[in-house]
Formats: sequence, C-alpha cells, structure tokens
Amino acid sequence: MSGEATTFPLRDSAVSGGPTRAGRRRAGRGEGELALTGSGVRAGALGLAVIVALSAFLVVLAADRPSILAATTHIGYFPHWMAGPLGGLAPWLPRGTTALKYIFTGAVVAMFAGYLVVLAYAGRLPVRWVVAAIVAVHAIFLLSPPLALTDIFNYVNYGRMEVVHHLNPYTTIPIFEPHSDPSYALSNWHELLSPYGPLFTLLTFVVVPLGVAASFWALKAVLALASLATIALVWKCARLLGRDPLAAVVLVGLNPVVLVWGLGGDHNDFLMVFFIMLGFYLLLLARARAEREPDARLWAPLLGVGIALAIAVGIKASAAILVPIVLASLLRDRRMLMRVVLGLIVGGALVGAASVLAFGLHIPDLSTQSKLVTSESVPNLIGLALGSGGESETLHKVMDAVLVACVMLCCWQAFSRRWPASDRAFTAAGWASVALLVTLSWVLPWYVLWALPLAALSSSRRLRSVALLLSVYLIVAWAPASGLLWNAVDFHPETTALGRLHHRYVKELLN
Repeated sequence: MSGEATTFPLRDSAVSGGPTRAGRRRAGRGEGELALTGSGVRAGALGLAVIVALSAFLVVLAADRPSILAATTHIGYFPHWMAGPLGGLAPWLPRGTTALKYIFTGAVVAMFAGYLVVLAYAGRLPVRWVVAAIVAVHAIFLLSPPLALTDIFNYVNYGRMEVVHHLNPYTTIPIFEPHSDPSYALSNWHELLSPYGPLFTLLTFVVVPLGVAASFWALKAVLALASLATIALVWKCARLLGRDPLAAVVLVGLNPVVLVWGLGGDHNDFLMVFFIMLGFYLLLLARARAEREPDARLWAPLLGVGIALAIAVGIKASAAILVPIVLASLLRDRRMLMRVVLGLIVGGALVGAASVLAFGLHIPDLSTQSKLVTSESVPNLIGLALGSGGESETLHKVMDAVLVACVMLCCWQAFSRRWPASDRAFTAAGWASVALLVTLSWVLPWYVLWALPLAALSSSRRLRSVALLLSVYLIVAWAPASGLLWNAVDFHPETTALGRLHHRYVKELLN
C-alpha cells in the first residue's frame, strides 16, 4: 500500500481560488518553454487522434463481416441489426483469422501507446479536445457490434427467461428454457444460474418487451451513458479534491482496455462503477460542506452515500469489497459514519425487498462463477510457477485469505491519519480493487475499470502506475495475437492436468 502523496498538477479553476502556481509559471514562460509546450500539445493531440481513429477502425472491421472479433457471429449469421450502422463499410479489409488477430492486437497496442502520450501531456491539452475525444470514442463503441464476448446476450437471455418463460434465472439454468427463444442461440452460459445482481437483472426485465434486437441496443445505450456519467463524476470529484480534472478523466475515459473490451463488449460493470463513484462524490460533497459549515446536518448526501453503495452491490457483488473501506474512513467522525450506515441499511433494505419480490429468497450464483479459472489469471500463473499446473483448490483458498488480509490493511489505511481525510477512502479503495483483480481466478480485461476511477482521484502515483501496469498485463493476456505468442514460447497452461480440468468445467457451463 502506497503512502506516497503526489498529486496531479492543478489547473486554473474556481476551486483553487485563482491561478495556481503552475498557471503562474505558464504565464512567465520563455520561448523555449513555449516551444516545449507546443510540442507537448502536438504529441497529445496525436495521441487523441490515434485513439479515436483506431477505435473507429476496429469497430468498422468488426462490423464488416462475421469474424473472431464479434463472438456472436459466424458464417451465414450476422444480422444487420447486430452489425449496426457501420456494418459493411469496408469489404476490402482482411478476412483471415490470423491477420485479424495481428491487426486487432496491433491496434490495441497502438491505442495504448497513444493513451500513455495523452496522459503525459494532459495538462497541456485544451479541455474541449479531450472531452470531444471521450465523447467520440463512446459514440463509436455505442455503434459497435458486441466485441470479443457474448455477455450482453446473456443479460438479455436471463431477462427473457423470467419475463417471457416465467423461469427464475436464479433457480433455473438457461438450458431448460425453450431453445427456440431468439436470445438462446446468442447466449452461451447455458448451464450457469445467473451470477448477475438483482438490480441489474431487473433492468434486463424492463427491456424485454423491446425484443432481442432493441434490447441489445437499449442496454448498450444505458451502459455508454453510465460510462460518460462516471467520467463526469470523476471530473467533479477531482475539482473538489483540488486536482487536475483533465488528467483524471483521461486516465479513466480513454483507457483502451476499458474502451475495447468494456464498451465494445457491453458489460454491466459500468453501471456498478457509476454508483460507486456517485457514493464517493456525495461523500466529498458532505466533507466539503462540513468544512464550510461545521454544524450542517448533512443528512441527504450521507444517506445518499450509503444508498449508492448498496445499489452498486445490488448491480454487481464486487462492489461490496469497498463498503468496509468507506466505513473505516469515517470512523473518526461518528456522526458521518452513522448516517452513511443508515443509508446502507435503507439502500440494502430496498435492494433486498426488490430482490425478494422478483426472485424469492434466491441470490446470484456467485459460488459457481468463483470456481472458474482463466489461464492467465495471477493465481493460475502462481500455480504454474509453483509446479502445481495451475490454481489448485488450496491455492484458491490462500488467495481468498490474501484478499481478506489486503482489505483489512486497506481499512487501516482508510482509518489512518497519515493521509488527508478526503484522500484516504480513494487510495485505500483503489488498492483494495487492485487486490481483488490480482487474486481473482476468473479475471477479465475490463475489470481494470474497477480500479481506474479510484486511482485517478488518489494522491498515490504508485497506485496509478499499478493501474496502468494491470492494463498492460490484461492486454498481453487477452489480445488475440497473444495465443500466437504463447505458441512461440511453448506456454500452454491449459494442457496441464489442472488446466484441462479448468477448461472442461468452463465448457460444461457453456453447453
């Protein structure tokens, strides 16, 4: 856990009460410094252009025809409603699977290089350029067919199971629904009870009357808007903390791993993270008001903190790891703590009531999902290094214990006076999210989104560096061309006895 207290450079803003020291330095720059700034602006602008252009290229490539880039497509099946308005624009693009793997991987790597350049020069870029780039990539991936994985059609299918076929997705696996349902063939977790939170599953019920195609596009729109709203909250939080909001939103809003695998794949993590950040924003608002008005009651924002966190857990259980850290950060202020706890109780009661009414006394199937293992997850790589052939059951329990210990350390960090009160929760929660990522057996690339907003708002440079390293690790683990690299170095974790067992278990659930 990092105790390093370094911040983003401040930009001139009303929050800082006038020009910052950095702003005053800019006013007195000589010609050499201005030339350096000009080159920085050009480099940053080029980075933005690379991210936007390659995002559009990847979406046009995936939308053109059935390929490995859109997992739900196959020869003879790629309906126009799924390809979207960008479908069929580039019939001249390569068709071979190997070529597509190299092109996709090269594009993601180039986007990440552009992302690092933009991060390096974010303080010199006009705000409108960065905001325009963020909105542009969100619009591009909104128009994309589903990239890489089929989760969005699992969302649709679980919703249709209840609304159309009256089958509780928490008690009935999809293989028992009518296979003639148009969402069944598009989904793949046919032997898995729904692992998705009750609030998100209720959202999928709402879109069922629209039909499969319109449900797909409606959920894409909701998730893209949630992502933009999260970025807006990061901006607001950064201003309240007196940090550079532009650097913070670049870290979160232009990360290629999140864009390609997250927005392109249409995952519900965006909704969960929105409510997490809403809770943190309300907590900052309450602290800021308490500093101005020591006698302020602060009921509304503090209740809102607890309710927002409860909703986040109701969307996806991963958010629960942050609840004890937020509470630990408030232990020195009993009044604020009790009001946040009350908000958690109220929010938890509402989520619980909605879940019981919709699903009875049944909960998402997290136990089955927790047994899944990806070959390049950190626990599996540790198991391979130890000579056990992958993550064993014993190692799985050890990693669970490591996660519990890390969360306890993060709670202590959130409680400690070593950091400013406004920063404790962000830094500690960011490290807890990192711990969750590296101890998970089933880790997927867009999960880095869990840590990015917290790292962007933390004063710890080391936390931000680790978040970027995790992004690199996930690109290496999940880029299509990585399989060719593993073949070249004779790395085949799926061929060990444990690897075959893990692979077979996943195949059984995908039946």
